[in-house]
Amino acid sequence: MKSKSLVITAIVILAWTGYPSWLSAHGFGERYDLPIPLNYFLIGAAATVAFSFVVIGWFVRRSERDFDYRRLNLWESPVFRTIARVLSTVMAVLSVGLLLVVVGAGFYGTSDALDNFAPTFVWIIWWVGVGYVVALVGNIWAIVNPWQIIFEWFEILFNKPIVPSFRWPDWLDAWPALVGFLLFAWVENVYTGGSRPFNLAVLILIYSTVTWTGMILFGKHVWLKRGDPFAVLFALFARFSPTEIRVNSHNSEEDICLMCQSGCSWNTDLSECIDCYECWELSDDSERRFSLRPWASGLARGERVTTALVAFHITALSTVTYDGLSETPAWVTVQSFMWPLVDPLPGSAVATIDSIGTIGLPLLFASIYVVVCRMVSRSSGGRLTRYDAAHSLVFSLVPIALAYNLSHYLSFLLIAGQQIIPLLSDPIGSGIDLFGTAGYIPNIAVINARAAWIVSIVSLVSGHVVSVYIAHVISLRRLREHTIAVKSQYPMLVLMVFYTAVSLWIISQPLIG
Repeated sequence: MKSKSLVITAIVILAWTGYPSWLSAHGFGERYDLPIPLNYFLIGAAATVAFSFVVIGWFVRRSERDFDYRRLNLWESPVFRTIARVLSTVMAVLSVGLLLVVVGAGFYGTSDALDNFAPTFVWIIWWVGVGYVVALVGNIWAIVNPWQIIFEWFEILFNKPIVPSFRWPDWLDAWPALVGFLLFAWVENVYTGGSRPFNLAVLILIYSTVTWTGMILFGKHVWLKRGDPFAVLFALFARFSPTEIRVNSHNSEEDICLMCQSGCSWNTDLSECIDCYECWELSDDSERRFSLRPWASGLARGERVTTALVAFHITALSTVTYDGLSETPAWVTVQSFMWPLVDPLPGSAVATIDSIGTIGLPLLFASIYVVVCRMVSRSSGGRLTRYDAAHSLVFSLVPIALAYNLSHYLSFLLIAGQQIIPLLSDPIGSGIDLFGTAGYIPNIAVINARAAWIVSIVSLVSGHVVSVYIAHVISLRRLREHTIAVKSQYPMLVLMVFYTAVSLWIISQPLIG
C-alpha cells in the first residue's frame, strides 16, 4: 500500500534519527531466519487444510433441515436495550466529531503526513482497525458510520424521513459498490498522493457528496446495501462476527422483508431476516433479536447473493492479496517484464503496471472461482447448479480474506497505529499538547518478525480450515445428502489448499526474503 508505506517510512526515519538504540533493538522490517525451509511450512499448512477436510467431512453430517447455531438473545433485556441505545448515541456523536477533525486536519493542518491526524486515522485506525473490530465483535460500522448518522440527523431536524426520488434499478444490482471499492483500492495501492492530508480531505468530501446524493436519490438503506463500498465490505466481514441482529419478520402480521426496499427479500425462503438494518428499523422491539452466536456461523446459512455481490466478495479478497504480492520479488519481476510494454504510454509506468495489477488480479480470481464452481456443479452430478454454487459458496471465502488481512496488516496496525496517540493531542501539527500525549514515541518493538510469522501461519491455516467447514455446511444445506455434498467440495478443497500455500508464501517474503 503506497499511502500507508509513506506513513510507516516516516515513523521509521523518525525512530532512527532520534532513537538509534531503540531501533537497533528491533529494526522495522526485521528479517527472520526460519528454523526449517519455507517449503516445509507450505507443505505442512496445505496438508493441515486437506486433513481438516477429511475430519469435517466425516463428523459434520447435518442437513439443511436441522442445521442451526446456538444464540443468546440480549435484546429481550430492557437494561441491555437502554445501554445499547445510550452507547450508540455517544458513539454517533464521537464518530461525527472524528470525521470533522479528519477533514479539518486535512485542510488546515500540516502537510507532513506523519504529523497530521488525517492520514494515520484514515489509513490505519479506520481502514485496518475497524475491519478487525467488525469481524471480531460485530458490525459497529452500521452504528458509527458518520455519513449515515448525519443523514439521519437531518431527517430528525426536519421531523420527517427523506423520501427517495428514484427506485434502484434491478439491473444495477451492487455494481456501483464494486466500482467504488476498486477506486478505493486504486487510491490505496497506486495513488501516492493518498497520504497527503489535503488530498485526503478532498477525497473525503468527494465521497461525502456521492454518498449523501445516493441516499437522497435512492434511500439510505438501499444506497448502503447497493452503492456504498464500505458498508457492503463491513457487512460482509460482520457475517464472521459473534453478534447479529435478527428480525422475526415472517411471523409478524406483515412480512417485513417484503416491505424492505434494500434487497433482503432475495432470501425469503430462510426462516428469519438477519443483519438487514432496514428490516430492523421497520420492526418493533417484540420482533427484534440482538444475539450472541459462534464466530463464523453467520456465513453458513446458505444464503444466495447477487452476481455483483459475488464479484465484490472476490474483489475484497484479491485486492488485499495484491497488496501483499506487490511487496514481493515476484512482482518486481512482473514489473520488469511489463516495463517495455507500458513505458511508451503516457504517465508513470509504475502506476500503470500497478493499476493493471489492481484490476487484473480480481479478474483472475473471478475466472478461477467460476471454473471451480463449474467443477463443483459437475462433482455434485448437476444437483447444485453452477449459478447456485457461485452465489452461495462465495461466503466460504470470507474467513480466508479475514485471515489474510490479519497476517498482512497486524504488524502495521500495532506499530504504525501507535502514531495516533501523539496525534490525538496535536491533530494538525501545530505544536500544542491537548491531552499530554504529544511526546509519545511509537514502540516498534511491540511485535517482532518471529511473532509476526507465527501469527501468519496460525491465522492463514485457521482461516482456510474455517472456510472448508463453511463450504461443507453450505453444500449440506443445498444438497442435503452427505456423500454428494462431500464429493462436490473436492474442487473447492483443491482451491483452498493451493491458496493456503500461495498466501503463506506471499506473507513470508518481507520477513525471510
